[in-house]
Amino acid sequence: MQKCILVVDDDAMNLRRTKIILEKQYVVILAESGEKALEKLENNKIDLVLLDIEMPGMNGIETFEHMKGRYDDIPVIFLTASGYEEDVKSAIRLGAVNYLKKPFLPQELLNRIAKEFEMK
Repeated sequence: MQKCILVVDDDAMNLRRTKIILEKQYVVILAESGEKALEKLENNKIDLVLLDIEMPGMNGIETFEHMKGRYDDIPVIFLTASGYEEDVKSAIRLGAVNYLKKPFLPQELLNRIAKEFEMK
């Protein structure tokens, strides 16, 4: 059975690019906001979340905080274009399994995801 990955990013081009990279190996569900991500988590069996930090409205850190307690078994890898080291440190402190700086190489993304699934 194929693993399902939820990709959360407010940039439509980033969503499309990430989907193209992943869709040969995984079922990919897209969400363009933190609020939409929480809806998708409620209605789908998600195995891993790729979560952008910088988003308008509910940012990635806030979205992750809303996930805590309900979806603790779902690994989260943060995606960030932000150069702010504090954002990444906050994400790791909250329990994110990893992070990836945008723009990332497709193989780098695939390797991080494969590593998480191997550990489960």
